Amino acid sequence: MTCHWHHARFDLESGSTFDLWADDAPIFPVELRNGEVWVKTTLGHADPATHWRQRLADGLAHDLGLVIAKAVVGQLAADVPRDDIVRQVALFGALNRDGWSVGLTILTALANLLPILPEEETYLALFHGARRVAADCDGEAPRRERAPLESRPDPAALKRWLRRWTTVRHREAAERTLLTAIAADLSSDVLADALLAAETDRAFADTGHSLDFINKAFECLDLIGWKHARTVLPTVVGQMVAARGAEESTVWRQPVDLVALCDEAASQLSRLFAASRGARGWSGHAALARELLGDDPVRIFDGLKAAVRAGAAPTDLSRSLAYAAALRVARFGNANEHADWETAHHVFTHVNALHQMLKRIGTARTDEHVTAVRAVLHGAMALYLTRYLNVPPARIPGEHGEQLDDLPTDAETIRAALLDAFDRQRQVDVAARLVARHLTLGHSPQSLIVTLARALLREDAGFHAYQILEAGVRQFTVWGYTDEGRHILIAVARYLAAHSPTERAALQTADIARRLMRGGELHQDEGASA
Repeated sequence: MTCHWHHARFDLESGSTFDLWADDAPIFPVELRNGEVWVKTTLGHADPATHWRQRLADGLAHDLGLVIAKAVVGQLAADVPRDDIVRQVALFGALNRDGWSVGLTILTALANLLPILPEEETYLALFHGARRVAADCDGEAPRRERAPLESRPDPAALKRWLRRWTTVRHREAAERTLLTAIAADLSSDVLADALLAAETDRAFADTGHSLDFINKAFECLDLIGWKHARTVLPTVVGQMVAARGAEESTVWRQPVDLVALCDEAASQLSRLFAASRGARGWSGHAALARELLGDDPVRIFDGLKAAVRAGAAPTDLSRSLAYAAALRVARFGNANEHADWETAHHVFTHVNALHQMLKRIGTARTDEHVTAVRAVLHGAMALYLTRYLNVPPARIPGEHGEQLDDLPTDAETIRAALLDAFDRQRQVDVAARLVARHLTLGHSPQSLIVTLARALLREDAGFHAYQILEAGVRQFTVWGYTDEGRHILIAVARYLAAHSPTERAALQTADIARRLMRGGELHQDEGASA
């Protein structure tokens, strides 16, 4: 906003009064200076929040990156709450595309990180989320409104129907069933249980993306308000109904029928949960994770059974599973093909989504844990099938007596070196060692996470990079400042380093928008160096 002061003389004793207006500005303020009246003209907007909200709507509608970036800067400068910006973008994405999108997942993942991000990264996170939603909706037909059923069946019937319509791929019926459950004001945990049951009728559907999208839709509503459930939650049904299950692939059937093993173990584990109900105090998460990384599916199932007998809850199993999947990424061998990073990534983000869903369901009725057990078993077998990615395993820095004394000790120096590593290709091991050094010296993990976020947000990052950062932060929060937590952040850093640097064109757009809003010269840097 640019301001200019102008002066004028008039007789203050005459009693004359006047108001000054401009087409797009508020009443001009006046100031008395030594008998003269000075008028401050402000080239701004009478209601900046409303103006920039409309500009963001325009930018989203026409997929205009610079307009989106300026509108985000404008709303933040007008003190618009971050959740309000997220809400506007999320509802645009839900209404202007027929189904949940990658952009909405990125928006929600970054919005989950906003509480820990400083001002600069907050702006970039909102910009990246909004621009990806706009790109997903560009040229797409808007969502078609569907109506709930006129009857109000009980929750158990709605759950059965949702599973049935999902199985036979009847989107219209499945979506109307879900809308009916929402209209009946069923709680989020009951809705989550119903959707998880329908989703896990197929194993590891769409390489894990389907469940992750469902979980992100729930998390989006946590951010923007559950009064928008009817708009947001049904967007996941289309992909859920169309998803291809792993049971349809040869690798899950040959040479060992993993689907049949899962079905057999599910019934056994459900009975064990019923028998061990009330047991508490199980804490073998890390030990179970190591068993889950084994190369024998029967022994993996035996490990899960032993944990349940000892008192493990479904969320305990999913927590161990998520840590084991993070270790797959942390130990990803550099001899693998680059595309194989995504194979390891898919399992980790899938089981993180499962863990979040099971925490949400909590004590909601889950048919004696059948749904939770089946989902955990599918995740365990998806992890089992990626064991080749750790042959041979990459060494985790700081393990087995490895010294890191050749690296800096000062926290800021370490973080600067980490950002420098992300500026160059093939720095996976360097990034991992710097993260390990930072954490083993006891420096703030929050500052390290902000550095990882800064590294991601300056890139033209792919969808999976946003996913793995947010999932890693969520799982680090579960484990805290422990060896396991350190391993999780090392996994995140290795993945991000493997996918950096990029052209950073989006960062240039964000920087131009910010400088325009501040009245800066676009070529100031070039002129100064000429």
